[in-house]
Amino acid sequence: MRLLADHATFVVSGTKIASEIGASRSEVWRLIQQLRELGVAIGGHPATGYSLNSMPDLLLPDVLAPMLKGTIFSNHIHHDFTTGSTNDDAMAAANAGAPEGSAFLAEQQTAGRGRSGHKWQSTRSEGIQCSVLLRPTLLPSEVLILALAAGLAVQAAVRETDPGVTPDLKWPNDVLINGKKFCGILAEMNAEVTRVRYLVIGMGINVNQTSFPNDLRDSATSLRMATGSVRSRVDVCAALLKSLDREYRELQSSTDARNSVIRRFSEQSSMVSGVSVHVEEDGGFEGVTEGLDSRGFLLVRTQQGIRTVLSGTVRTN
Repeated sequence: MRLLADHATFVVSGTKIASEIGASRSEVWRLIQQLRELGVAIGGHPATGYSLNSMPDLLLPDVLAPMLKGTIFSNHIHHDFTTGSTNDDAMAAANAGAPEGSAFLAEQQTAGRGRSGHKWQSTRSEGIQCSVLLRPTLLPSEVLILALAAGLAVQAAVRETDPGVTPDLKWPNDVLINGKKFCGILAEMNAEVTRVRYLVIGMGINVNQTSFPNDLRDSATSLRMATGSVRSRVDVCAALLKSLDREYRELQSSTDARNSVIRRFSEQSSMVSGVSVHVEEDGGFEGVTEGLDSRGFLLVRTQQGIRTVLSGTVRTN
C-alpha cells in the first residue's frame, strides 16, 4: 500500500514491487488480490504492472501520522486489516511496555466487544475501530472521567467533520444521533489499589454503514445513514484523535479539567438530568436522573432517595 501510494500517478511493475518489498512476483500478485478483496481499487495485472485507481479510505499510519503531528498519538499508530479486538491488542502491547499514546486501528474486528460483554458489530472498512493506550496519573476510582472525555472527543470530531450534526451523549459510554447509537466506548484498565498502571480506551464508530442486522436495526445508525453522506474515515479518525489528545492533555495539566468534563458532558447529554430511567444494577431500580457527581457517576432520584450508579446499564423509560 505504501509503495503504490508513493507512486499514485504511475503504473508500478510487479518486478519493482517485488524488489522493493523483498518478495517474489507471485507473492506480489497474492498481496494485490488480497488488497482488492479488502476494497482497495488497484488497476492492472502482472504483465503491465499495477496502480491505484483512487486513494483508499484506509486508516493507515502513513496517512494519519502527518495529520496528527504534535499529538501523543502521531508516532505510535498500529494498523491491521483484520484483528480480534483492538482493545485486546492495546492491552497486550501495554503489558509488553508499549508507550503511552500508542493507537491501535483495524479495518475489521472479529471479536469486538462493548460494556458487559456485549458484542460490537464490525463490518470491513465502514467504521472506525480504535483503541488508545494511556498511562494517566489517576486513582482507579477516577478513570470514568476519561471515558466521559472520550465521549466529548467523539462528539467534537463529528462536529468538526460535519457542523450540521450534533451527537447526543448517553452516560457513560454511548454516542447517539436521533436516539440511535453510532458509537460505543469501552475503557479497560490494569491497576493497583492506589494507581492506574495503564488504561485502554476503545472507540467503535459507525461511519459509512448502510444497514445493520435485524436485531440492531431499531437501535443502531451510522454517520452516513443519519446524514445521507459518505464520510472520510481518515478525516473522522484524525479529528477524533486530535480531540482526544486535547482532552487528555487538559486533564493531566489542569486542576479544573475534571469539572470542565463533567459540566460539558452534562450540557451535551439529554439524559443525565430529568429523565426517567431503569438501572440494571443491584437487582434493578427506577428513578429520574439528577446529574453527575464530582467523579462523573450518574445520580438517580428514587422513591428511597438519591442513588449513585456505578456500573449498571441505564435505559430510558
